[in-house]
Amino acid sequence: MNKYQDRNTIAKTTFGSTFYTVDDQGKKRLSLRAKRWAAIISIHLLFFLSFKVDIQTLEGTLSGSRFLGFHLIDVFTTLEVFVATYHMPVNMIIGTTTIVIAYLLIGGRTYCAWVCPYGLLSEIGEKLHTMLVQKKIIKERTFDHRIKYAFWAIFLLLAFTSGYLVFEVFNVVGILSRFIAYGWSLALIWVAIVFSVEVFFARRAWCKYVCPIGTTYGMIGTVSATRVEWNDRCDHCMVCHDVCFESHILELTKPQYDKERIEKGIKKQVITNADCTLCGRCIDVCHQDALNYTFRLKSLV
Repeated sequence: MNKYQDRNTIAKTTFGSTFYTVDDQGKKRLSLRAKRWAAIISIHLLFFLSFKVDIQTLEGTLSGSRFLGFHLIDVFTTLEVFVATYHMPVNMIIGTTTIVIAYLLIGGRTYCAWVCPYGLLSEIGEKLHTMLVQKKIIKERTFDHRIKYAFWAIFLLLAFTSGYLVFEVFNVVGILSRFIAYGWSLALIWVAIVFSVEVFFARRAWCKYVCPIGTTYGMIGTVSATRVEWNDRCDHCMVCHDVCFESHILELTKPQYDKERIEKGIKKQVITNADCTLCGRCIDVCHQDALNYTFRLKSLV
């Protein structure tokens, strides 16, 4: 796609064209979406090969793994284990601490965009959903994005009261991760159901309204170093809102704030909202290059 010539909304853009972009010199390059997909596929290929041919590089699943012998534990899984058992093994503490430090640097919900395998399915579902809405076969439905905090609390409460990791029964991320590493499971039926809900009922419903894993990484993301930065080259075309499934995070791109910014001499603003996945879709489509990644600690490096 060429963001400098077109307004690349989801409805106006073919899915395949979003995997490349044309730069300001007219050269084709891989888009950030293509790089994200490559990252996710590479990570899960390592999971698969580590189990199938015993290369012992990235062993386990996203819930808990070892990378070259170093333990890595999903943060929400750790919270579940702790409230369910009132105990946290040393390896879990080490693995969780490693993950928290990593995401404090690279951005909390980058997990959702750059690691999670369900994210790929969800993006396909999003395109199908948009096509159905465009053809008026279904209606667009949105809900309060803050409902995810209720689900986050409910799943922890269920773990606390039952002593069992209830969320793992419904966790499409874990189901897919185990499928990739170890093979087929009837649990994939649940993944298909969730995917169908996103196609026929609500866009990116699992990621936006339910998943407590993303919510947890979002909490880390509020103070993480890597963020998306807006600058005053923005002409408020709002295409970034169209492609972002958490579009409320881009509130600052609306023209209503220009007068205040001019008065205060503000030329750049960092998007600090916890829901930003740093997927880069807004960057891929911004024809003014008004959105880019920034590292908030660069002055210290």
